[in-house]
Amino acid sequence: VASLAELEVLCNHLYEGTDLAQRLQAEKVLLELINSPECLSQCQLLLEQGTTSYAQLLAATCLSKLVSRASPLPIEQRIDIRNYILNYVASQPKLAPFVIQALVQVIAKITKLGWFEVLKDQLIFRDITADVKKFLQGTVDHYIIGVMILSELTQEMNLVDYSRPSAKHRKIATSFRDTSLKDILMLACSLLKELLAKPLTIQDRQQESLAMHLLKLVLNCLNFDFIGNSADESADDLCTVQIPTNWRTIFLEPGTLDLFFDLYHSLPPMLSQLALSCLVQFASTRRSLFSNPERAKYLGNLIKGVKQILENPQGLSDPGTYHEFCRFLARLKTNYQLGELVMVTDYPEVIRLIANFTITSLQHWEFAPNSVHYLLTLWQRMVASVPFVKTAEPHLLDTYAPEITKAYITSRLDCVPVVIRDGLEDPLDDTATVFQQLEQLCTVSRCEYEKTCTLLVQLFDQNAQNYQKLLHSSSRNPLEITVQEGRLAWLVYFVGTFVGGRLTYTSTDEHDAMDGELSCRVFQLISLMDAQLPQSSNEKVELAILWFLDQFRKTYVGDQLQHTSKVYARMTEVLGITDDNQVLETFMTKIVTNLKYRGRCEPVILRTLQFLNDLSADISLTPATYSLLKKLVKIEAVKFMLQNHTSKHFPFLGISDNYSLSDLRCRTMFYTALTRLLMVDLGEDEDEFENFMLPLTVSFESVTQIFNSSFEQEEAKRMLIGLARDLRGIAFALNTKTSYTMLFDWIYPAYISVLQRAIELWYQEPACTTPILKLMAEFMQNRSQRLNFDVSSPNGILLFREASKMICTYGNQILSLGTLSKDQVYPLKLKGISICYSALKSALCGNYVSFGVFKLYGDNHFDNVLQAFVKMLLSVSHSDLLQYRKLSQSYYPLLECVTQDHMSFITSLEPRVLIYILTSISEGLTAIDTIVSSSCCASLDYIVTYLFKHIAKEGKKTLRCREISQDGQRLFNFMQQNPEVLQQMMSILMNTIIFEDCRNQWSVSRPLLGLILLNEKYFSELRATLINSQPDSKREVLDQCFRNLMEGVEQNLLVKNRDRFTQNMSVFRRDMAEALRSEGASDPGSLDMMS
Repeated sequence: VASLAELEVLCNHLYEGTDLAQRLQAEKVLLELINSPECLSQCQLLLEQGTTSYAQLLAATCLSKLVSRASPLPIEQRIDIRNYILNYVASQPKLAPFVIQALVQVIAKITKLGWFEVLKDQLIFRDITADVKKFLQGTVDHYIIGVMILSELTQEMNLVDYSRPSAKHRKIATSFRDTSLKDILMLACSLLKELLAKPLTIQDRQQESLAMHLLKLVLNCLNFDFIGNSADESADDLCTVQIPTNWRTIFLEPGTLDLFFDLYHSLPPMLSQLALSCLVQFASTRRSLFSNPERAKYLGNLIKGVKQILENPQGLSDPGTYHEFCRFLARLKTNYQLGELVMVTDYPEVIRLIANFTITSLQHWEFAPNSVHYLLTLWQRMVASVPFVKTAEPHLLDTYAPEITKAYITSRLDCVPVVIRDGLEDPLDDTATVFQQLEQLCTVSRCEYEKTCTLLVQLFDQNAQNYQKLLHSSSRNPLEITVQEGRLAWLVYFVGTFVGGRLTYTSTDEHDAMDGELSCRVFQLISLMDAQLPQSSNEKVELAILWFLDQFRKTYVGDQLQHTSKVYARMTEVLGITDDNQVLETFMTKIVTNLKYRGRCEPVILRTLQFLNDLSADISLTPATYSLLKKLVKIEAVKFMLQNHTSKHFPFLGISDNYSLSDLRCRTMFYTALTRLLMVDLGEDEDEFENFMLPLTVSFESVTQIFNSSFEQEEAKRMLIGLARDLRGIAFALNTKTSYTMLFDWIYPAYISVLQRAIELWYQEPACTTPILKLMAEFMQNRSQRLNFDVSSPNGILLFREASKMICTYGNQILSLGTLSKDQVYPLKLKGISICYSALKSALCGNYVSFGVFKLYGDNHFDNVLQAFVKMLLSVSHSDLLQYRKLSQSYYPLLECVTQDHMSFITSLEPRVLIYILTSISEGLTAIDTIVSSSCCASLDYIVTYLFKHIAKEGKKTLRCREISQDGQRLFNFMQQNPEVLQQMMSILMNTIIFEDCRNQWSVSRPLLGLILLNEKYFSELRATLINSQPDSKREVLDQCFRNLMEGVEQNLLVKNRDRFTQNMSVFRRDMAEALRSEGASDPGSLDMMS
């Protein structure tokens, strides 16, 4: 047992220490403390005699961990801890706030976890409100502690602890909502009213602190997850607060809203922000809580409050308060219809105030940029509702929307010189936010579109002329040029947004003609920018242009529009572009120009390739998209690319040392797009294919020479990485048998052996192995049946043998690395293993290799690869299997394939390996990722079915079956020696069905039937445990549920019987939930069958 002094030293190391080793050591000792039987007495020692706040904080942390352990402390002990802490904080109200917070948290945890526990016929932990009332009668400090307890309790009740059954959490939260939450909210509101009534002492620090805790309490009540649906905290936009119906009286009382508006006006900024946060929730109350007249009255009060705030806006100068107010405005439109807003008496005045507020906010672009989103949301939703408003009252949006659009456009242009001169962060660099705001603006701009377009044309012409003047002036001022380019980039983004926002059903010829006006200017700008190459180029303008081209493509290219579209009328006059054929030519010329001259600029290359990819990816082969591809292939620029894809023409394909290895990634995308274009006219022309592959052939030949000669490692490595990425792009696009066979004949056998050699040499360099393994995985994919070679061809088997060699080589080499550190294990080992697994899975379920042939002809490639799979698997810990998503998503589906078709291999494994595999299934059954849990259920089902069939055959033993049953007998013997394996899985699945939120019910039901039939005795034990843990009144109902589950189910695993069981199970699940949910059922924790 550590002495007080030692513990205090540890506390200092833990909370204040800067030395990492000391901190880790302190953590270790304290973990031992929590698990030791002396924990409680040590905590008491620290609380009563500790000299620092940190000592008390440590005691509180230990207690918190102790009371939330999976196996709870005895009920008497928890009551003692709770009462001890209550007395402790009551006797020492001046403790540091963070210590009180931590201690109060322990009380909340004890209360939540013991909510349904009974001692001497009393729900012993529910009298918390009585304890709080005592605090509310003491000094201000006691008062604050009382409010903190309620606040912490409300928050704790709402917290989902994912390590416990979610049904249990919902049951506690629902009970708390129905018994206590309304009273807590009413208490908090009445305390706030009292506080507001004596405004003189509000300057007092303690009173401020009290107001803060009360507002937080109200906010916690309103943020409560009333119906159990908000698992995701980040979805801020959809918010409707599902207030319970019996709270109506609080909300219909006009004084409630007035109270919070009054608090906003009379409290200091930090607290008025909290008052606004409460109002945000009030504004989000579900519509169905009110009748129509009540809702109109409630909305009227909200709008009256908005008007007061905007008439005295000085409170909004605080960024936090301003942000909450913007959220509040956005919620007005999320929950009320424009038709309802228009009917409010002050609407014209309020909409004017909101518009002015928005315009001012947009002009001060550097102040609270994250709040703009909410203001734009409000306007976007208002404008989008205009067509649906039936009232006669004017909505006035046609007056204000163009002003908002204008303010946004001009403010962004005005920010450019400031950003560049003062070296500030450029808003354009945060593309996610820019695109989100542009999308919102797009809707607003379509209201009175003529005004928007006139403004843009005027600004564009003015800026473009200034830009040309600057370019041609004798004293080229680089700063001025950069400013103009920054403005042009914004303008191009605006044009792209407005063109992309064309809605088919509201568009008119006039609007299309205006789009033509705008687009002409961007196409002219493209010529102007490209004329300056290769001397100068501006990345921001280039990215904006590519965004515009993509928007134009989506809206005006292809057969979705008649060629009579007015957009081409103006473009014919100015640029001579008459239809989408010529637009495509412009696109392709631009792409080639970028790839030729902007090879050093990775963002531009990447976006250009994405654009090329999108153009070529329309191979859903509808006649329209196919005709688009046909048009593309005729363009000179495309022919040029297909014949000259070398680093001489396109520098980004080079492998010189000034590129980092990761830069080569974009090559895959380039080759996918090129190959799609090649495929349009390729047919069966092998010469054409050979010509296309020529640059790669040359590279492979030179790599082969390097391998055979003195060996310049670095160059060969770079060439190979590039080649692997290129080939993966090509293989991805070859989706027909004919074209894939050409590629196979090209690469096999000469070049594939080069790749094998590379894996042997550079196995410890993921930069090299990952692209090669991914290429192999792509080769193994039988997409669109492209690998179903001719009857006379052994290609499928040859390909599998190569994959087998590569996986075995890689597996053996990687295991020779020994143990790796935590940060190295994924990049150096697990990533490669997961790619090998997905390649092997593609091969096993691709249906192009008959695996029985290998054994028949004494070929060991198949056996070797399965052994390599097991060896690699055993070197990975179970926790890593589930922790790394890519690994679990390749391992579990692979295991499903192996158990489906190769059970004889599974049964031949050593017991320890079998245990390992079965444990991995058992742990995967409860994984959150449904890919993993469904694969686990399927694998388990195949194993159980195999065992069940074996036992059934043994029963009807004839001479003929003796031989076959050796494999089955091995598995049977193993299961007899380890019966707990299947029993544990049965209890996990039953647990999932009864207590958990089961997302893949069908998958879970399949293995369960087999498990029940194999383990009927254990199943009846589980059933008895569950039923006996419930009160007598329930037992009959539960017993009936179990009888219905097996109703009409026979002793076999035929599909018809399984389906019957699956149907029974979904009824069983519903009935069990019903039975356990209703009052009087004991706490589901005690039936946790896993324990």
